Amino acid sequence: MAKIGLLFPGQGAQYVGMGQDLARRYPKARALFAEADAALGFPLSELCFTGPEEELTLTANTQPAVLATSIACWEILKDYGVKPAVTAGLSLGEYSAHVSAGTLDFAEAVRLVRKRGEFMESAVPSGQGTMAAVLGLSREEVEEVCRAAAGMGVVEPANYNCPGQIVIAGETAAVTAAAELALARGAKKVIPLKVSGPFHSRLLAPAGERLAGELARVSLSDPDLPVVANVTAQYVRDKEEVKDLLVKQVSHPVLWEDSVQRMLADGVDTFIEVGPGRALSGFVKKIDRRARCLQVGDLSSLQNTLAELEGVG
Repeated sequence: MAKIGLLFPGQGAQYVGMGQDLARRYPKARALFAEADAALGFPLSELCFTGPEEELTLTANTQPAVLATSIACWEILKDYGVKPAVTAGLSLGEYSAHVSAGTLDFAEAVRLVRKRGEFMESAVPSGQGTMAAVLGLSREEVEEVCRAAAGMGVVEPANYNCPGQIVIAGETAAVTAAAELALARGAKKVIPLKVSGPFHSRLLAPAGERLAGELARVSLSDPDLPVVANVTAQYVRDKEEVKDLLVKQVSHPVLWEDSVQRMLADGVDTFIEVGPGRALSGFVKKIDRRARCLQVGDLSSLQNTLAELEGVG
């Protein structure tokens, strides 16, 4: 019997048209998008289905859009009897993971990540902070490069995605200096990311403080299944821990590689990426190429995954 871990994507996975074929085919998906529209007071579903892309990619829109699409995919999968042992999500995806685990109400989560997006976008003035993916260096080398560039301003590791891919974030000049040092150290490539701020760096601490105020008003339940937290790569089983971890997550690095290793060590052999995109499956394969990676983001991938799961029993 497969031991399943659910993986939920973060910001950057969005695309115009996501969720549309599932909403046409499944009343439950349609109802979830309608619930998200009502929770926000504007037609988020239209943004997901038809764009425009420049509106969808605004952080405050992307975050609820990716969450709504991910949970629509999960609810359909759940109706087919898929039973995960554990769940995790990258950055924004951690909220989807908590919805899937029953910690957080869906409509509440949609409103919360909309606010989270607004707070993250406004924490650092436009152009003053950025992020870049460093390819081909170890985590120790990336950490050293960030320390060496600190004279130019704040720069630090933001996402430990997988071996050889670490994202750095901080003040624009410092990130540029760290990128040059990384290339000099032998990095294969440094890719600037199209983001509106230096997410998961200490520059986002003000956004975390504002988010704490929103989270204080939200009612949580103990998770029905273990959720791996981004900032610790450990399981969360108690609702009392959740709010503090979600606040910290905004301004602390995402330990994604460690999170996947945690699940692998506990016998997870099948990962299902639930929601738009396939980036997380790519990371898992680089962490352990023996892991089975499936994905559910549209009708076709849903059918393929259900067929695969039937085959593994």
